[in-house]
Amino acid sequence: MLMYILDAHQDIAYNALRYGRDYRRSALRKRALEGEGENVRQNGYVTVGLPEAIAGRVALVFATIFTAPAAQHNQTAWDAVSYRTVDEAYRLGMAQLDVYHQLEAEDSRLRIVRDRADLDAVLATWAADVPITERVQGLVLLMENADPIIAPEQFAEWYAGGLRLVGPAWQASRYAAGTGAPGDLTALGRELLDVMADHRAILDLSHLAEAAFYQALDHYEGAIIASHSNPRRFCDTDRHLSDDMIRRLAERDGVMGVVLANHFLKGGWKRSDGKSAVTLDTALDVIDHVCQITGSSHHIGIGSDFDGGFGMEGVPEEIDTVADLWLFSERLADRGFSPDDIALVLHGNMLRKLKEGLA
Repeated sequence: MLMYILDAHQDIAYNALRYGRDYRRSALRKRALEGEGENVRQNGYVTVGLPEAIAGRVALVFATIFTAPAAQHNQTAWDAVSYRTVDEAYRLGMAQLDVYHQLEAEDSRLRIVRDRADLDAVLATWAADVPITERVQGLVLLMENADPIIAPEQFAEWYAGGLRLVGPAWQASRYAAGTGAPGDLTALGRELLDVMADHRAILDLSHLAEAAFYQALDHYEGAIIASHSNPRRFCDTDRHLSDDMIRRLAERDGVMGVVLANHFLKGGWKRSDGKSAVTLDTALDVIDHVCQITGSSHHIGIGSDFDGGFGMEGVPEEIDTVADLWLFSERLADRGFSPDDIALVLHGNMLRKLKEGLA
């Protein structure tokens, strides 16, 4: 059995533009360069680097285009990703898209996955007989907060650039209510979903406000995931999913990715509590909880969100870099998961949805 990992959420371009972090450089090298500087104070110790990702068999990543409304943040600190107008959101989003195009053009270890042919080509490099030096990681582009899409009909431009997944909101957007901003899917949001369906794009429900979540779930006809969400049983805020939301997602054959942030795995966790206060056992408890309430192992994957506002100090004790995602393979086996079920959690479930969204 071909065993590898699909990580459904990493903010690669955001880290490149806001913190000057080159994805191609080792996480450990970036740590050495950053020392205890401003990057660490704002975003923690680097967890992600392509060398570690390949060593840890992370074959596919849903790589984000992430922007944030400037009104809700310190403008100076968030200059690289924050916007005040639709045109600014578009420009900032396109700058992140350019990051991915540049990575693909300059490094043979990276390939943007636009269609099934790209996917097959990437996965062929992860066969057992292919040396590690020839492995290629596939980047599937995911927009987190749809405000850079100027209008629904303009989605075609983003699709042509490689975008294949869209989360309509982060906090509040023109398309939907989001985290910390209760409310509905807007009329413009419904129009966007219709255009996305025409392109077979994948809808990401993470960060949607609860009402908007259910409305989008009912409205959208295409493939659906929640790329990086945990059950509210472990962190009881509107950022995460109630058991009913999880069941409804599963009824649509959706998949959610467990977020490996300590404060999302253990409600109330603070950095001062220390990294060791949360272990992989808690992440495994999240996976098991989703399996129990949905009745199968078909609706859970990994959406680490590494370096997305927290670093090495804010992830479970056993994880130093992204390479350590591979620990899930043995720890799931220790929990009694079969080889087939382990493959589903590590990549199979998210891969199923990805294939639905690729021509």
